[in-house]
Amino acid sequence: MTTAVVVGGGPNGLAAGLQLARNGVEVTVLEAKDQVGGGARSGELEVPGLIHDYCSAFHPLGVGSPFWQEIGLERYGLQWAWPEIDCTHPLDDGTVGVLYQSIAETAAWLGVDGRRWELIFGDLVRNFDSFAPDLMRPIVNVPRHPLQLAAFGPRAVLPATWLTRMFATEPARALFSGVAAHAFTRLDVPLTAALGLMITASGHRFGWPVAVGGSGAITAAAAAALRELGGVIETGVPITDRAQIPDADIVMLDLSPAQVLALYGDRMPARIARAYRRYRVGSSAFKVDFAIRGHIPWRNPESARAGTVHLGGSAAEVAYTERRRAAGTMVENPFVLVGQQYLADPGRSAGELNPIWSYAHVPKGFEGDATEAVIRQIERFAPGFRDQIVATTATGTVGLEQYNANYAAGDIIGGANNKLQTVVRPRLAIDPYATGVDGVYLCSQSAPPGAGIHGLCGAHAASAALARAGLAR
Repeated sequence: MTTAVVVGGGPNGLAAGLQLARNGVEVTVLEAKDQVGGGARSGELEVPGLIHDYCSAFHPLGVGSPFWQEIGLERYGLQWAWPEIDCTHPLDDGTVGVLYQSIAETAAWLGVDGRRWELIFGDLVRNFDSFAPDLMRPIVNVPRHPLQLAAFGPRAVLPATWLTRMFATEPARALFSGVAAHAFTRLDVPLTAALGLMITASGHRFGWPVAVGGSGAITAAAAAALRELGGVIETGVPITDRAQIPDADIVMLDLSPAQVLALYGDRMPARIARAYRRYRVGSSAFKVDFAIRGHIPWRNPESARAGTVHLGGSAAEVAYTERRRAAGTMVENPFVLVGQQYLADPGRSAGELNPIWSYAHVPKGFEGDATEAVIRQIERFAPGFRDQIVATTATGTVGLEQYNANYAAGDIIGGANNKLQTVVRPRLAIDPYATGVDGVYLCSQSAPPGAGIHGLCGAHAASAALARAGLAR
C-alpha cells in the first residue's frame, strides 16, 4: 500500500491527509502541538467558560469550500452559525457601511450606491459556484469557465483604491476598503481589489458564519473524518530534521517555505530553492482577546448585530494607514478587526461575560505592544468599551509565531500579498506544490490558493501528489 506522512496538522495538512486517504493511501499526520488545528483552534483564555478563537474566526471561504462539502464535515459534528449582519464599517460621523449576506439588503442599505454595488458584485455572486473553483487553483491552469473568469479579471487587477472611487458615498467606499484590507498590504497597488472582490462575493453567496463551539470545531471534524478513513494522527511531534520523518512514498508539508528549506533545502533543485528563499512573508498581526461584561457599546446599533466590525475610519484613512504600515511605520490608529462570534454562537459566553476577538495590522515583525492602540480604536466607535473589560490577552508577533511556527514574524496569511506573489505562490509553476524533491510536496497556505480555512491548499497538493504517483481516481 502507498504510504504518506503529513507534517503539520493544520486545516491544510488534514485536508491533504483526507484527500490521500480517500484515494487509498495509508496516512500518518505528525503535529508539533498537543492539538491539531493550526490556525483553526479555540478554547479558554483568562476567564473559565469563555471560548475564544485563537486565530481564524469567520469562514465565508470555509463554509463554501467545495472540498469540505465533499467530505461532509457536518457528519462529524461541525455546525455553522450566522450573525444577523455579516460585517459593518462604522465612521466617525455616526454613519456605517453594512454588509448583509443578501446583496439586495446590502444594496438597499447603501442607498444611492446600491446599484453600483450590485453592478460590481452581482455577476460574481450569481456565478460564484462555477468561477470560484478556477480562482482557487494554481494560476497556471486551463480555466473551466474562461468567460466568467475573464469578466472577473479586469476588476481584480485594479488597485482597491481605484475600485473604491467608483462609489459616491463614504459608507460604501469604507465598506469595500475594509474588506479589501484583509489582503494585509497597501491598497493602492494593482491586484489588491482581487481579494476584496472574492471575499465580498463569497460572503454574499455563503455569508460569514462561525463554527459552533469555536473554529477548532472545523479541524476537529476534519480529524474525525480522517480517522474514520484509517488515518493516524500523532500530536506533540515537532519535526526539526527530515531524519525525524518516517519513510513514506509521499511527504506532505503543511509548513512555511522557510521551514521546507530548513528540512529539504540541500536536496531541492537550485532554481526552486532560490524561489523559496525569495518568498516574502507578509505584514504582521497583533491579536487582542477580551472578556467583557455585557456587549460592546457601539455608537450605531448595526454594529451591535454584526459578527465582524472593521475599524479604520474612512476609505482614505484605511488606505493611508495600510500604506504607512507596509512601509514599516506603526500608526496611531491601525486598521483593527473586531469579532463578536458569540452573537451567532451564544454558547461561547459565560453568564453576562462575552468573548471579544480582535487584531490590528502592524508592521512586519513589530515588537511593541499594540493593546492600547486596539482599545483606543474600539473606544473611538464605542465609547465606554474600556470600562467593560474584565480580562485581556494580548498576543504579539512573537507570540503568534510561538502559537504556530508557520506564522513567521506574526504573518498569519502565509506570505505577502503584493506584486506577483498575490497570485503566484510559492513560485510560478504548473505544479507549484512540488518541491523538486521526489515525493515531497508543499501543502500549506503558502501554496495556492492561499490563506483561509478552506482546506484547498492541502487538497490540491494531495491531488498533485496522487497524479504524479499514478493514483488519482
